[in-house]
Amino acid sequence: MTLFEIIILAIIQGITEFLPISSSAHLILPSALLGWENQGLAFDVAVHVGSLLAVIIYFREDIVEMTKAWVTRGFTSQQSPQSRLAWWVILATLPAVIVGFFTKDFIEIYARSATIIAITTIFFGLLLWVADISASRHKHLNSLSGYQALIIGLAQVLALIPGTSRSGITMTAGLFLGLDRESAARFSFLLSIPVILGAGALATFDLLALQEAVDWQALLYGAAFSFVSAYLCIYLFLNWIARIGMLPFVIYRLLLGAVLLVFVFY
Repeated sequence: MTLFEIIILAIIQGITEFLPISSSAHLILPSALLGWENQGLAFDVAVHVGSLLAVIIYFREDIVEMTKAWVTRGFTSQQSPQSRLAWWVILATLPAVIVGFFTKDFIEIYARSATIIAITTIFFGLLLWVADISASRHKHLNSLSGYQALIIGLAQVLALIPGTSRSGITMTAGLFLGLDRESAARFSFLLSIPVILGAGALATFDLLALQEAVDWQALLYGAAFSFVSAYLCIYLFLNWIARIGMLPFVIYRLLLGAVLLVFVFY
């Protein structure tokens, strides 16, 4: 890849990993529209590392507090809000881990077509809009229950279908459960940590098995630009979402899905 391609793909990954607009839909566009070659497994690992570092650094204080609370009070009858939140992140992560383990190969073979990505981009975009306009949005993250966390985790399983958007579907579920926009987004971002970590670990094992030659400079640039774009995305999204709502992202998803459908059929 050229340096320009590296920068563009890394920025796309960093932004779309956390916005509710589907990273898989965007990552097929450069190859489909511009004829760029697939970025390869090593680059995929690098940009995921950048995104992971961004979300960990942004939520570092929350992570430290949750970890301390989970270790000291997580196994007692006197749970704190932070220890409960740590348990809810673990609980909500399990469904995607279990289902993803058994369906990974099937999805890679049968569900990564541009048609499926276009349809899911549009459908789940509309579902996000319905959740945003119809839900009560009065609950704070501290009021989340284990049952509700599990529902969000089950919704996250749908993100295994390309085009759904992991952040989009978890925010949609959070909104339907009554969480305010910022709380739904924060829980979605916290959930991304074990998900990205797990996906990155699996990709790393696959990469080691392939024993490919590695362009370390390309990986460094990819990780760096992914980190910067992801960090800015998280910061701006959490600061703006309460005011702007989900409609801009819904409109964008509808347009993106339409572009993909045009590409598929014409």
